[in-house]
Amino acid sequence: MTFAFRSLIPKTLKTILIPNAQAARKAALKGVQSKKVKKIRTSATFRLPKTLRLARTPKYERKAAPRFAKLDQFSVLRQPLNTETAMKNIEDYNTLVFLVDVRANKRHIKDAVKKLYDVDAAKINTLIRPDGVKKAYIRLPADVEALDVANKVSSALILFACNAVYLSRILAAIY
Repeated sequence: MTFAFRSLIPKTLKTILIPNAQAARKAALKGVQSKKVKKIRTSATFRLPKTLRLARTPKYERKAAPRFAKLDQFSVLRQPLNTETAMKNIEDYNTLVFLVDVRANKRHIKDAVKKLYDVDAAKINTLIRPDGVKKAYIRLPADVEALDVANKVSSALILFACNAVYLSRILAAIY
């Protein structure tokens, strides 16, 4: 069965088109999915196949604002301890005693002392008191006097206390 348009097609195209057309005709007559191979299972347990997991693309943020760092230097060091034993530690062992946040570790405490008072800590010992408050013994190097640093700390506290009293007087006068 020869058609008239076959003579019009160049020979290079004939070699490409005719076998492709014959393969398409054969697939249409026979069907492409005539035999389906069944997978052999080797285990009684079914394992879910690993499929594509796309990264999430949310339409909106789930949090209104990003959380800020909870443990900055001001929240790590709560307050200095000014008991008699703490004063004895300052004089005898060159050691400052602070009440600190329970979540703070020794690195947090060391960084907070460095940022607030410009002093490197030689060693830090911590303990948690029976009332649940963490106490830190901050040993300073021999070239730094703990008494000078304690005076700097106490002067800041006195200034803060004076400001608080002044503020409370102003508020009492207003209201």
